[in-house]
Amino acid sequence: MAAAAGLALLAALLAAAGAERSRKVSMEYNPGWNSSSVNLLHVRALGPEDSLHYVWSSIGAPSMLLVATSSPSSALRVNWTQLLSPNPAGAVWIEPPDSVVYATAVVFTKLFEFSQARNPSGELFYPAYDLSEFSWDSLSLNRTALTAELRGAPATDPGGAFANGSLAFRLTAYASPGRSGRLPRLLHSAESSQLEFLLAGVAPRGNGSRFLLELATVETPGAARSLRSHRSIDDEYTPSIFQVLSLLAQPHNSSSVLGFLQWKATAYGSPSPRREDGIRCRAGGLQVASGTLPMASVVQAYFGESLGSICTINALNVSFGGEEGEVYQEKRYLSWSVLLGFGEPPRDTFSPLVISIAAVALGTPLAMLLLGSCLLLLARRRRYSEYEPIN
Repeated sequence: MAAAAGLALLAALLAAAGAERSRKVSMEYNPGWNSSSVNLLHVRALGPEDSLHYVWSSIGAPSMLLVATSSPSSALRVNWTQLLSPNPAGAVWIEPPDSVVYATAVVFTKLFEFSQARNPSGELFYPAYDLSEFSWDSLSLNRTALTAELRGAPATDPGGAFANGSLAFRLTAYASPGRSGRLPRLLHSAESSQLEFLLAGVAPRGNGSRFLLELATVETPGAARSLRSHRSIDDEYTPSIFQVLSLLAQPHNSSSVLGFLQWKATAYGSPSPRREDGIRCRAGGLQVASGTLPMASVVQAYFGESLGSICTINALNVSFGGEEGEVYQEKRYLSWSVLLGFGEPPRDTFSPLVISIAAVALGTPLAMLLLGSCLLLLARRRRYSEYEPIN
């Protein structure tokens, strides 16, 4: 009953925030810690009656904790000594605790590389890159642009694949609704942030290699994840890409949405992506994860013992590349963008350009038809007016 009430409260708060349309966004790097040897970024999006917290960290596997509260004065607290210990449970919390109405997390666990092979399965997988075992640089932060970038490489790289390359995540927070300036130009709200996965300069271990990113989500009791796909009408901002995928968190026995991950079915093979740089993007089926979640200290620190007992952990694989994987082979660059947020995901509508084109395409024949009808009526009236009856 308490969980249902909290979820209803979240829906009401997000509805009110939608009318406000903007938030005050701030960023804190390693709050309360004077070292850059580890990375923890706290993004706080303040609304008139609530606060949204995004906690992004590379302590363990790269992960993001998302917490919605009913208080505009709610704050993140971190016990650093405990967080960096072997048992971080309880090291991260929100004050006041009773202001939390919804919490979830996303963990990026592994990067797989595979290529086509002449065997019964048709694919050859190389040893996976475990992201919890990467060595990460200090986080690069731009508070003015509300962006942050985390870059790393395997702590041990026997094959030298990362000798001239790296894996990175770029986070962008938003204070108001809009659309990203880079392809795939995802539509965002003030209740969402964008995360870009970037693979640059990493040497493929086979001919026509393709990559697959594994991620996991954490849900508290009362909510469950589901993967949805729908056709997009957005052919102006992302030409030829008409599929949008959404990983939704919903209360049991309810159609309302608490949180989401949303992306378009494309990745890109260039730092300055164009339409021709598109790389096919596919999502595998959503699976309930068996076993324990890979090491992600911030997630363990917040959810504590419930992570392995009452929380639900789902896993999803997102793969990149066509049948042969030539795009990455040639350019050695891959970027994929995903939107994370609270409430209903943004949904594209017809853009002004599409409306204008449709109006011209449909209006011109109609105008010609009306004009022709008018001319025909005038011609008939003129013929009858010139007719003189026999006397």
